[in-house]
Amino acid sequence: MSEHTEVCPEARRAARRSRMRRVRRAIARPLVRWVAPAMLRLLAWTWRTECYGHENMERAKSESRGGGHFIALWHGRMILSMPDHRDSNWQVLVSPSGDGDLSESLLYSFGYQVIRGSSSRGGARALREMLSHLRQGHILVITPDGPRGPRHSMNPGLAWMARATGHPIVPSGCVCDRAWRVNSWDRMTIPKPFARVRFYYLEPIWVARDATDEDMQAATDRVRDAMIEAETEGFARLGVERDW
Repeated sequence: MSEHTEVCPEARRAARRSRMRRVRRAIARPLVRWVAPAMLRLLAWTWRTECYGHENMERAKSESRGGGHFIALWHGRMILSMPDHRDSNWQVLVSPSGDGDLSESLLYSFGYQVIRGSSSRGGARALREMLSHLRQGHILVITPDGPRGPRHSMNPGLAWMARATGHPIVPSGCVCDRAWRVNSWDRMTIPKPFARVRFYYLEPIWVARDATDEDMQAATDRVRDAMIEAETEGFARLGVERDW
């Protein structure tokens, strides 16, 4: 028997993948921080953007304490929303991970505020910070399928936040007629020059403070169904196939 332990092929492949991820992140960080914002601003200047459902945003604002509310946005649509809502009172919940570090740099460059946390890491502190922002009338953007998917998946975490804070959820849908799509789990959408971009804000959904687990699952399903329906209709209006 050899004195040296032989490393199996799968372990070597896993080690290579880990090294490649570290290299990609090392390269991506300066690109995201300095190059990506300028490129996105140039691209966004050509986009033809229309928003629908502002009355639903106004309803959520008028019927919630302090005016704050949540917006549910798919992780892969974040870039569509960044240029159009720059310098707004939107706050974005970003996971405390390496990928979250990249998102934070890009969001800050567009004037967003960032709250770091997730249901598994920093959740209690993030919830206190969210409640403070909500009571000041801020909008909190949550990507319910992030940070690692699978795409368009949802757990009751958003409904739990709505129940804990007493503030409503506004589901959203974001689509465009031509785009580059990153080869990642969320198929991150980057609209091409002169793309038609459409935003849809849907009727707010409240979760009662005494909601049961079954109630929260029902609310979660309602949010997901509304987001899928809005994007399906949006693609149909643009006359293109949906991208999932």
